[in-house]
Amino acid sequence: MSAVLSQVAPPVKAGARQCYHCGAAVAGEDRWQALVDGTARSMCCPGCAAAAEAIVAGGFGDYYTARTGYALSAAVVDEAELALYDAVDMPGEGTFSIEGVRCGACVWLVERRLGRLPGVRQVALNVATGRVHLRWDPALCRPSAIVGALRAIGYAAAPYDAQRHGEQLERARRTLFRQLFVAGLAMMQVMMYAVPVYLADDGTMDADMAALMGWASLALTLPAVCYSALPFFSGAWRDLRRGVPGMDVPVALGIAAAFAGSCAALVSGRGDIYFDSITMFIFLLLGSRYLELGARRRAAMGLDALRGGVPASAWRLRGDPAARDAELVPAAALVVGDLVLVKPGQAVPADGSVAEGSSELDFSLLTGESRTRRVGPGEQLPGGAVNAGQAIVLRVTSAARDSTLAMLVRLVERAGMGKPAIAQWADRVAAWSVLGLLLLTAAVYLAWNLVDPARAWHAAVAVLVISCPCALSLATPTALAAATDRLLRRGVLAVSPHTLETLERATHIVFDKTGTLTLGRPVLRQVLPVGPLDADLCQRIAAALQAEIAHPIGLAIRNAMPDHGLAARHLRAEIGRGIEGSIDGVLYRIGTADFAQELAGGMVRSAAPTGTSSAWLVSEGHWLARFDLADALRDEAASVVRRFRDSGKTVILLSGDAQDATQSVASRLGIDSAFGGKLPAEKLAFVRRLQGEGAVVAMIGDGINDAAVLRGADVSFAMGRGAELAQVHADGVLLGDSLVPLADAADTARRTMAVIRQNLTWASIYNLVAIPAAASGMLNPWLSGIGMAASSAIVVLNALRLRKD
Repeated sequence: MSAVLSQVAPPVKAGARQCYHCGAAVAGEDRWQALVDGTARSMCCPGCAAAAEAIVAGGFGDYYTARTGYALSAAVVDEAELALYDAVDMPGEGTFSIEGVRCGACVWLVERRLGRLPGVRQVALNVATGRVHLRWDPALCRPSAIVGALRAIGYAAAPYDAQRHGEQLERARRTLFRQLFVAGLAMMQVMMYAVPVYLADDGTMDADMAALMGWASLALTLPAVCYSALPFFSGAWRDLRRGVPGMDVPVALGIAAAFAGSCAALVSGRGDIYFDSITMFIFLLLGSRYLELGARRRAAMGLDALRGGVPASAWRLRGDPAARDAELVPAAALVVGDLVLVKPGQAVPADGSVAEGSSELDFSLLTGESRTRRVGPGEQLPGGAVNAGQAIVLRVTSAARDSTLAMLVRLVERAGMGKPAIAQWADRVAAWSVLGLLLLTAAVYLAWNLVDPARAWHAAVAVLVISCPCALSLATPTALAAATDRLLRRGVLAVSPHTLETLERATHIVFDKTGTLTLGRPVLRQVLPVGPLDADLCQRIAAALQAEIAHPIGLAIRNAMPDHGLAARHLRAEIGRGIEGSIDGVLYRIGTADFAQELAGGMVRSAAPTGTSSAWLVSEGHWLARFDLADALRDEAASVVRRFRDSGKTVILLSGDAQDATQSVASRLGIDSAFGGKLPAEKLAFVRRLQGEGAVVAMIGDGINDAAVLRGADVSFAMGRGAELAQVHADGVLLGDSLVPLADAADTARRTMAVIRQNLTWASIYNLVAIPAAASGMLNPWLSGIGMAASSAIVVLNALRLRKD
């Protein structure tokens, strides 16, 4: 069974008994015991006894024979504390921070223990991050049960908190900086002693002085080896105990071998001393790792800001909104219909519509828009938008956990769970490279022993140092981290790991029409008078009749004439036909031709233009006006289509609307292939037919009616609007209400894959040239260290170019 670093047992006095679970000293007589493997084992506290009993009762007794170290001391489970975790917004999926995972046996135990909880469907524990991601049935399992199960077997756990995680990353950065500083200081001081030795001719420096320089260099190298190089030694030890040699193994072996050889040469007075090379190697490699950590932290800042934008509380109004009598409640407690006061500087706690007031809203966290937007009564607001003006009253239309921002946070949790194929390939190659490197190092050492034994040790160390596959391992993840940061700033969330890779390979870009290339809502195109009244008066009458109607056509007519100045009475609506009402004693109707004809008599005066829908306004015995409405194209749609066509991709319009309406939109946008009248199943069949012909299909839809085809495409993007995110089945989400980020994503995908290929090519060429040079004895260890560290730094800096706009 694989294993990683174990916890060191607490210090115990000689002759004292140890807790069988955590290794702590057992004071006095055996007050607590647990039966393990048929033997009563001593425990230090009731928590450890309960943990051991739970492990054995669950059928996990093998944990104690497979573990490589003691577990953390277990505390008695506090039921009251656990109950608090059920208030955390985790609707069937979430991430938990877990402490005390030390080895492969811990991973085995945690995953199997959680996997046996009722309703748990998926468990994935990441040892490196100390986070476990789960999916469960909310009706059968609760967060408190998950935390309680972990604590019962001795692991401290809690729902993942971005702030706490950010603090951990900051501590890691500070520790790495201190190690880098010590290594740099040691390198400079050792160089002061090494340079005179290098420059001295034969006889110009006596042996005692040279020995003194060597011993001083050893004293200055010790902090670098014993402190700064700890990440490499601990990583190598972890990898070896897991049975999977990683890239830290050759680094640690190279440092240890060079240090041991230099110490032996110093003591014996024969051979070369490479303390300067060791400190330089440690400093340069730590420097490249510091660059990598910085790139990852910057890439995570946008995601952490997204998580941190979810408000924890809200001011819920009681009674008359005008009284502004508000109570502070948890945002999770809001329900549909609640009135919420959103003060200046506060985030909107849940999706809703403005019930009172007007203000400027900042949507940058959700959409990347740099400018604020003016909103007023009746407008829909997504949860997470920030009020940048005056206070407004919001009527909640969805629970806080279903808000736009909450949905995005859950998508973010999904994002990054896997790796694209090219990253998996690089990891596999790097893993095999380490094994091959160790075998090559042994072969080089044996070969030089036959040719020139004095050079065997140095050649082997040079091969170990120069051929570490750090650059190969960093080439892909660093570029992907930088690209993810860039995309999020542009308003695109890549959910699936293969999104960029597949988008770059896409040959066909398939657009849905309604809500994607168009705004998804009708807009009044023209008012055509056909009777005694002019267009302005007809429009005012129509707006008054539609004053209380939420139908899209009614909204379009009302929005075109918001200040109509008329009052309609005795309103009566017929679903699917229209509305009737009286204004100043005159009876009017607006709606379909059949509905209008029943009041006006006669025949329909004219036909609607192709690609539009019409509503007729009539009075008793009179046809008054025809209102032509059409779903307006997005302003940026034509330029986005042109960018895809210019890049050599085939653009297709696939819609459920009639063929004539679909073809009309395609003609206006310059799309050659348009297919209308397609049901969802027919859309999926169309995409699969393209794939059968060898096409790589990228599908862009609104995420509601296109779920099947979004899943079926090779890569897909959905327009991310409000609660519709809950129905997203796409690989990426366009966070704003624009298609421009989609074209930017395609450009970013192309640049990202180009950078990854450049990095992989560089890493491969470097190893092909450097390894033979080191094996042949042409490179000393210090030159090898510079080459390896410089190679890693080059791929990181190349990847960071992706962050630039």
